[in-house]
Amino acid sequence: MIDLTTDPYDLFATWMAKAQESELNDPNAMTLATTTPQGHPSARIVLLKSWDRQGFVFYTNLESRKSGEIRANPHVALLFHWKTRKRQIRIEGTATQVSDAEADAYFETRPRLSRIGAWASDQSRPLPERKLLEQRLESAVVQYADAPVPRPPHWSGWLVTPSAIEFWEDRDFRLHDRAVFTRAGDDWSATRLYP
Repeated sequence: MIDLTTDPYDLFATWMAKAQESELNDPNAMTLATTTPQGHPSARIVLLKSWDRQGFVFYTNLESRKSGEIRANPHVALLFHWKTRKRQIRIEGTATQVSDAEADAYFETRPRLSRIGAWASDQSRPLPERKLLEQRLESAVVQYADAPVPRPPHWSGWLVTPSAIEFWEDRDFRLHDRAVFTRAGDDWSATRLYP
């Protein structure tokens, strides 16, 4: 049973640690939901790269569709689903861009070819043929052959500061255990929900 007196960040840490033990691929994968300018839902999988009591961070091209949607409406939702653990966590909050220093620090940890790929890809824009991307990648490999790969100005991260975090755990006969933690200033209030 989900303990309503638990700090939601501590509970997130516990559930994430368990997911890392059992999920074979990307336990940090999460669905990011945004909205289009017309108000339509838009979702895709991104990877959680860091988190703390300020929020949850992922990185992307700032010229991508998701970044454009976030700039137009910073209210987003995240969803972690760990089928092997029969658990999910829903997070609702507001996204803000991380600092250049934080983006630079994370960018340096990426594999070299991933850093070069950030220069080669016009993420989310039409690609006439795959060969064009491969040519751009080859050109960038040559350009940075003997040099460090700097972070492109169009590549950074988004911090999602949560206003609500809901924990869901599977139970027999669909009588699941659900609890939502809602931010009230610096504090959290918790409510158990019907399944």
